[in-house]
Amino acid sequence: MPESARALLRSLTSTFTELSGADVADPDIEHSDVDGPIGWSGYDAARRRAAERTGEDESVLCGVGTVPGPGGATDAMLIAFEFGFLGGSIGERTGLRIERAFARARELRLPVVSLIATGGSRMQEGMRALTQLQRIARASAATRDAGLPRIAVLCDPATGGGWATLGAGADVTLAVAGAQVGFAGARVRPDGGPDDAAAYTAEGQLRTGHVDQVVDPADLPRALGRWLRLVTTPAGPVDPPRPLGATTPPRSGWDAVQAARAETRPRAESYVDAEFAWREDIGGDRCGGVDPGVLCGFGHRDGVTTAYAAQCGTPTTPAGFRTAARLVRLASRLDIPVLTLVDTPGAANDADAERAGVGPAIAELFDAIASASVPVTTLVIGEGGSGGALAFAASERMWITADAYFSVTSPEAAAQILKRDAGDVPATADQLRLRPQDVVDLGIARGIVR
Repeated sequence: MPESARALLRSLTSTFTELSGADVADPDIEHSDVDGPIGWSGYDAARRRAAERTGEDESVLCGVGTVPGPGGATDAMLIAFEFGFLGGSIGERTGLRIERAFARARELRLPVVSLIATGGSRMQEGMRALTQLQRIARASAATRDAGLPRIAVLCDPATGGGWATLGAGADVTLAVAGAQVGFAGARVRPDGGPDDAAAYTAEGQLRTGHVDQVVDPADLPRALGRWLRLVTTPAGPVDPPRPLGATTPPRSGWDAVQAARAETRPRAESYVDAEFAWREDIGGDRCGGVDPGVLCGFGHRDGVTTAYAAQCGTPTTPAGFRTAARLVRLASRLDIPVLTLVDTPGAANDADAERAGVGPAIAELFDAIASASVPVTTLVIGEGGSGGALAFAASERMWITADAYFSVTSPEAAAQILKRDAGDVPATADQLRLRPQDVVDLGIARGIVR
C-alpha cells in the first residue's frame, strides 16, 4: 500500500492547512440513504472500517500547502488521495471536495497540485460515483480557463477516472517511478505479455508521450518545488540568445548550408543550457507520440520564467509539432513568454509521418503560435528547412545566427524539383537566397545575432 496522504503531504510541504468541514460538507450527501445512493449492502460498514484504519473520513483530503522550492516557497492547493480509504476510490463526497478545492484555488489564485493514488470510481455508489468525473472535469476546466497551473503527481496506483481527469488532464504530469498508471486497473485489463504490462506503468506512459517526467520518490519534493516555482514566477521580456558558434556570415549560399550542417555547430541543448540557470522539460504530445528531436519545457533565470520549444537538428515528426503546440498553448494560458529555436532539415515526410498526420500537426503549431497571447521570440540556429522549420518561427520576432540558413526548401530538393543535376546543388543554394544576411534583407529576420 502507498504511503498515507498525510505522510506524503508532510514530505512535500512546510505547512498545510486542510479545508474546513464547512468547505467540503454537503448535507444532502451527509444524510443520504443507508448504504449510499444505490443501497449497496455493507457499504456504510466498509466506510466505517476505512475511517478507523486510516483516520480519514473520505478518500481525499484538500488544503493549502506551502511547498519549498528554489529561491523561495510557493503556496498551492493540494488534493491528496488516501488509497487506504476504499482504494482511493472516487465517490460523491470525493467529487464534491475536489470541486470545492478547485473553487477555493480560483478564489485565492493558487496553482493546484493533485496527488493521485486511486483505483477509480466507487462501485458502491454506482453511476452517482462515475458522474463525479464530469464534476471534476468542470472544476479543472474552470481553473484552466482562469489561467491557473494544474500539476498532477501520479502515485501508485493512478488508474481509472483519477488518471483520466486529474492526471491526464493536468498541464504538467509527473509520475512516481514504478507506479501503476493507466485507465484500466490491474484486475480488469486484458491479459498480455511483458510489453503489454509495461504500457500500464509510469515509464511506459512516459515513452508514449502521456507523462512529462518520471520522478524518483526521494526526489519528488525537489521536483514539485521546482515546477511550482517555474509556473508561478512572473514572466519578463525575451531577447534572442547570444550566438554560441560562428559570428561571421557566410559568403555563398552553399557555404551557409555547409555551416548549418556542420557537426561541430552548437545545437539546441547547448543554447537552452546557456540561456537558463535551471530548467525542466515536458515530454510528449498526449496522443501517443514522443519526438526526441524536439526539446520543450520551462527555464528559469534572473527571477523570471521562459518557455522553450527547440528543434534539435532532426526531421521533426508529428509528435514533435504537437508537443511544441502544447507547450505554446500552455505558456500562453500561464502568461509566460516563449522562445523557439529553429533547426531542422524539414518535417518528417515518410509514410509513417503522413499516417500520423504531419500536415495537421504542422497546422496545429502554426495556429498555436499565431494565436499566442504572449510574445514568441525565435532564433534560427542551424538548418531552416521549409515549412517544418517555419512552423516553429514567430512571424515578427525572429533572428538568425551566422551559421544558419532559412529556405523555402533544401537546395537538393530544389534541384530535384527543377530537374537539375546533383552538381547544380551549390548554385541552386545561391539562387535561393538562404544565407542569414539574405533572410534579413528579405525582411524575414530582424537581424543576425552578434
